[in-house]
Amino acid sequence: MRLSPDDIILWQSGVFKINATIVFTWGLMLVLAVGSRLVTRRLSRGLTRSRWQNLLEIIVSGIEKQIGEVGLADPRKYLGFLGSLFLFVATASLFTIVPGFEPPTGSLSTTTALAICVFVAVPLFGIAESGVGAYLGAYMKPSFIMLPFNIISEVSRTLALAARLFGNMMSGTMILAILLTITPFLFPILLSALGLLTGMVQAYIFSILAAVYIAAATRSRKPAPGHGDATPANKSP
Repeated sequence: MRLSPDDIILWQSGVFKINATIVFTWGLMLVLAVGSRLVTRRLSRGLTRSRWQNLLEIIVSGIEKQIGEVGLADPRKYLGFLGSLFLFVATASLFTIVPGFEPPTGSLSTTTALAICVFVAVPLFGIAESGVGAYLGAYMKPSFIMLPFNIISEVSRTLALAARLFGNMMSGTMILAILLTITPFLFPILLSALGLLTGMVQAYIFSILAAVYIAAATRSRKPAPGHGDATPANKSP
């Protein structure tokens, strides 16, 4: 039994090889890029809009609302990154209904790459919001003794993101394959629907956790309004 699409080797020459994970990942990115281009090439600002534009606005508005509810002050600033994470994982799950498609999120290499993107994005957004000194200083609060523990926390939660998504996607695929082998005519539709639901939930959880990490890194460290400011007293004319 295959545990990952990495096991499906499509081409190999010496140490170089192309497996199903690479092919389906690039294919998925191509579908998302072309689909985005087709949907956005004729956007309308008027009352008459296409169904695709309405669907796109619902998705974008929903993602933006969720980002705002996490606590990020300017959701649009993070919409591109977090929205891309959600759409990639969600589309990978939706395409499992296509015969022969192996979701790249069922590979630890793909989920690790997504988690590394979050690992890099968190400090970048944090530094952009608070500055280098304020962001790095947060690692030594309340004492410099906390520095190694905070660094370990950053690394461990990145590993947890990768392992959580990989484990859930791989286990769902394995259970589906086992049950379809045992009862090929009884559960296909029900289990496929359950797999789609699980995939969408995992896409939501992954993007929300990324938003939470970014929100924690971008908390304002500026002094409270009025702190250190001399407010002139009311003067009589």
